[in-house]
Formats: sequence, C-alpha cells, structure tokens
Amino acid sequence: MSGVVVAENGQGRYQQAVTVGQHHLIADEPVSMGGGDAGPAPFDLIMAGLGACTSMTLRMYAERKGLALTHVSVALSHEKITLDGVARDRIERTITLAGDLTPEQRQRLLEIANKCPVHRALTQSFVIESTVTI
Repeated sequence: MSGVVVAENGQGRYQQAVTVGQHHLIADEPVSMGGGDAGPAPFDLIMAGLGACTSMTLRMYAERKGLALTHVSVALSHEKITLDGVARDRIERTITLAGDLTPEQRQRLLEIANKCPVHRALTQSFVIESTVTI
C-alpha cells in the first residue's frame, strides 16, 4: 500500500502539505473557491495522476511492442454534468501520440490507455475505509 499524508500547513485557509514518500507538494483551492491557489486543487491532483498513469502506461506498452511512439501528451479537464438526472463528475482526457504510428496502432494505444491502473480504479467503485484518531 502506498503512503500519502495530507495535513493543513497553516499557510492559507485551505492550503495542505502533501507528503508522498520523499516528495512534498502543496494542495490548495483556487481563489474563486476561497483558497490562495498555492497549489493544485484536489481534482487537479486526481487528473494529474490519471494523466501520468496514462502516459507511463503507453510508454511502457510502446517500448515492449517496439512501436515508433516518440512522445505522449495527455490533456485533462474536469466538469460537473447531469447524466440521466444524476449529478456526475466528468473527466475529458485528450491523448496526443507523436510518431510514425498506423491507425491500428493508435487505436490499440487508446485501448491500452483505458487499461492504465488509475483509469481502471476511477471507472470502478472504490472501497474507502475511514477512521478518526485523536
């Protein structure tokens, strides 16, 4: 299990210190939500994880299959939508693949992108167990 610790850092109304192993990040809400915009908002971090996982998964697959993939870029955006009368979160993911790839290879890479671990986790139901400590 990977370990992440998030705690208020006292530097802003919503600003959080995020520790992921040896890495330190700041999370915050944008000014429009009452934050100081000192770091990515929570949904931005989710999208960053999805984008990174997508790109890494495609790179690993291309290397294993010897594909002429020279560069991967993943652009993501988030919005709230109503689907069949139910409020939902929607992430739009646009994957740009550079290299001398056939249409069939590009289609296969899209299929592989949809199999990245973060994509799979986000499209399934999570089990989140929470406890409160003193």
